Amino acid sequence: MKAKNDEEMEESPEKRLEALAGELAAERKKNDELLTRLKYAQADLENLRKRMDKEVREAGESMARSLLTRLLVVQDELDLASRHSDEGSHGGDTLKEGIAMVKRNLATALESAGLQRIEAVGKPFDPAFHEAVEKVEGGAHEKDMVVLEVRPGFMFRGALLRPSMVKVELASKAPKGGEGS
Repeated sequence: MKAKNDEEMEESPEKRLEALAGELAAERKKNDELLTRLKYAQADLENLRKRMDKEVREAGESMARSLLTRLLVVQDELDLASRHSDEGSHGGDTLKEGIAMVKRNLATALESAGLQRIEAVGKPFDPAFHEAVEKVEGGAHEKDMVVLEVRPGFMFRGALLRPSMVKVELASKAPKGGEGS
């Protein structure tokens, strides 16, 4: 029996080494899995951070858009008051100067917030930016042209906030191509 115990002792370090190698491989696999999970968690956190930044930015722009829309109504009313003060009233010069000053200050504030007025008169009619409230027979233009702005339109940071209400002169309907080819 002594021979058998000697054999076990000689194989024991090899078996022990194999067992340790197996444990090491299992721990490395577990470590790789944990590292992979950590990388996914970091990526998820970064994506969440980016999504939250985008949502906060969009919410801010939405609030600004809502405020600007309400302020545009005030600007429209100031324009109307200014036109009526031109028609003559008591103390018209003082009132006219006051309204003009308020209009300038409001326009400056709106522009600094990112509002841009759409230039319409003399430009080709574009339904993406203009709302036709009246159409008249046109002259020699190849395209429908805006001839009068009834209410100004505005862009906010590159996006349409409100289209311009315009009077459109329709393009001439001259036949295209020649006769008697």
